[in-house]
Amino acid sequence: MTLFDDAFDMEESGTEFIFCMLDGILVPFFVEEYRYRSDTTLLVKLEGVDSEEKARRLTNVKVYVEEVPYSLDEDSALSWSFFRGCTVEDAKAGPLGTISRVDTSTINTLFIIKRGNSELLVPAQEEFIQHIDREHRHVVMQLPEGLLSLNDPATAKENVF
Repeated sequence: MTLFDDAFDMEESGTEFIFCMLDGILVPFFVEEYRYRSDTTLLVKLEGVDSEEKARRLTNVKVYVEEVPYSLDEDSALSWSFFRGCTVEDAKAGPLGTISRVDTSTINTLFIIKRGNSELLVPAQEEFIQHIDREHRHVVMQLPEGLLSLNDPATAKENVF
């Protein structure tokens, strides 16, 4: 990787994965290891890129760095990976389920919550998170009225465009 932002520091950023622009979409790759070759060049080993052919496909593509830290305040920075496996409850609706993954592939990060045989998509926005119990890996959210019904096909209204 050629670094164009001299303020970027891989170690300080806590970066766990990067996005490569492939065929017009951002594709995430987990960073297995890296080392600096110079002040502006970084050699990166990506998970799943284990052949010269796969590595060649990533030559001269734009790379975007994940904005890793989630923070309620400066002293409590967490990475998005922390939330995988956390139980979630809504302050009004009660238990929602367990976060199976965090989707950071778009500008609006989502918690994918496993609830029985279905999944809930919930915006992972700081203003919706009331409390995080790190020890018990439990998140309390206060979701906007009607948001949970958007995930329920029985109550969601059909939209025609």
